[in-house]
Amino acid sequence: MTNLVATDESRRVILAGGAGFLGRALARVFAQEGREVVILSRRPAPADGLIRTVIWDGRTVGDWAKELNGADAVVNLTGRSVACLYTPENKREIISSRVDSVRAIALACEQCDEPPPVLVQASSLAIYGDAGDRICEETTPHGTGFSVQVCEAWEKAFFDDAAGGARRVALRIGFVLGQDGGALGQLAKLARWFIGGAAGNGRQYISWLHIDDFCAMVRWAIENPEAEGVYNATGPTPATNAEFMRALRSALGRPWSPPTPVWAVKLGARFIMRADASLALTGRRCVPRRFLDEGFTLRHTDLNATLRELLAPQKNV
Repeated sequence: MTNLVATDESRRVILAGGAGFLGRALARVFAQEGREVVILSRRPAPADGLIRTVIWDGRTVGDWAKELNGADAVVNLTGRSVACLYTPENKREIISSRVDSVRAIALACEQCDEPPPVLVQASSLAIYGDAGDRICEETTPHGTGFSVQVCEAWEKAFFDDAAGGARRVALRIGFVLGQDGGALGQLAKLARWFIGGAAGNGRQYISWLHIDDFCAMVRWAIENPEAEGVYNATGPTPATNAEFMRALRSALGRPWSPPTPVWAVKLGARFIMRADASLALTGRRCVPRRFLDEGFTLRHTDLNATLRELLAPQKNV
């Protein structure tokens, strides 16, 4: 089976929470194919060709729900960023922003005369916990901790709701690399400041994925009628943190940098990045087993080549 090619017929795709890094990339891809793209967002934005924004609150069914009627697919990327301090309030919002949006979309689908036939839901590889050297496939047991609890609640809400009988695909998304958003820019900034060494012992794995392959996976999940259930949305060649940072420095033409000890990572995360240090100090060695077994072909599997492609214009920044 090869990656499916869309027809020239104009179809509507709904991107819930689609105003961020991943949503913008998907919107461009779908619009280039001649599809109508509707982004559900809390913030208004002017229409851009085939892309328009409709306001929603991510929690309740409102006027936005009529956009789902007759739509070709819904892709739900909604969720408060986990790049924050894990205070009790932030934890509640991280979970509720995900579960509430899933339930609102399911209820809207139930009210449609012509509900969308497929829902694609973002999830996270964090469901496997801090997995060490263990290779994580879709059938690997879940880990423990707050991030795992978030993912489990997220996926349970998605698969438990009827959602108008739609086919449902959950993508456990890895570390997506792209030029105009995501965490790669922050890491590149550290490397340009000559502090791009490994975090802690550097042995924690980063399961990375090129933004183009991510978009192709979403498109494949929509177009392939046999796709259903949980898929790891990552590349097949995870790298340790030390390997990743070495490739990043090389792509930017920066020399060796000393590793950052755990205590410094924790201080920097808390007082500079305002995020939980576990995001840098834990990792998962994941592979996209179901995508590979079902014939999906990834275009970007070499980390060094990928980083050179994405960061070459920034060498002299």
